[in-house]
Amino acid sequence: MRISINHNSIEIIQGDIAEQDTDTIVNAANNHFWMGGGVAGAIKRKGGEEIEREAIAKGPVEVGQAVITSGGELKAKHVIHAAVMGQDLHTDPDKIKKATQNTLILAEKQNLNSLSFPALGTGVGGFSVFHCAKIMLTEAIEFLMNSKNLHIIRFVLFDKQSFEAFEQELKLQFSSKRH
Repeated sequence: MRISINHNSIEIIQGDIAEQDTDTIVNAANNHFWMGGGVAGAIKRKGGEEIEREAIAKGPVEVGQAVITSGGELKAKHVIHAAVMGQDLHTDPDKIKKATQNTLILAEKQNLNSLSFPALGTGVGGFSVFHCAKIMLTEAIEFLMNSKNLHIIRFVLFDKQSFEAFEQELKLQFSSKRH
């Protein structure tokens, strides 16, 4: 699914974030940036351990902050590590909102054109994918209204339930905002 907003677009696909060819992909990270399971593990397996080494060297940070590293062996040139949880591996709506905002701001500052997000905090963090979709899509739509560099925000959902949650939420938000 793809929706245009001010000559920019939001895309929602089902797939593997580590396979995306956008300028950057986003890692749903802890604030120390060690990459174990879930999205982080998939990125590390496909992109190489240097991604984790670069990220750890930039941490720890406050939860909600984001840092950028190379993409290693990935198709994406960069990985933005969004610290959506602390060492307790739990998250909440404010942390997801802040991590999403800071990721988008960092991508814009880095002059990136395209970005692929996973559903932040819904794996290890245990957060509801439906609530996550509402938070992240609200931030993405708002951001694209004034974005100068970032033109494509893609949400890459690994399983069908997550994909459908994001697709339904985007339809709901788009119809209510009439962009």
